[in-house]
Amino acid sequence: MRVRVEGDSMRPALVPGDWLLVRRGATVHPGDLVVARLPDDPEQLIVKRAQWHGQDGWWLESDNQRASGRRDSWDFGPVHDIVGRVVLRYWPLLRRR
Repeated sequence: MRVRVEGDSMRPALVPGDWLLVRRGATVHPGDLVVARLPDDPEQLIVKRAQWHGQDGWWLESDNQRASGRRDSWDFGPVHDIVGRVVLRYWPLLRRR
């Protein structure tokens, strides 16, 4: 599946406007970028870094903890509904510095 990044919570790894290729149902390891369903709004997808897996699910964190509007497991706890693992960022081909 394809996912477009919105917001600054994953800077510097991902920036708004990046397009990602996501493998649904892929095995997730700590440190992987994943797409998950927001626990309190399952229609909304989020891109976060998987930190660890416990009994209650995956702990997901933003790379940029200071981003306005940032939401991750510090706000809603462990997440069960991981949609898939980010395989690659395919757009833009080159990023301005």
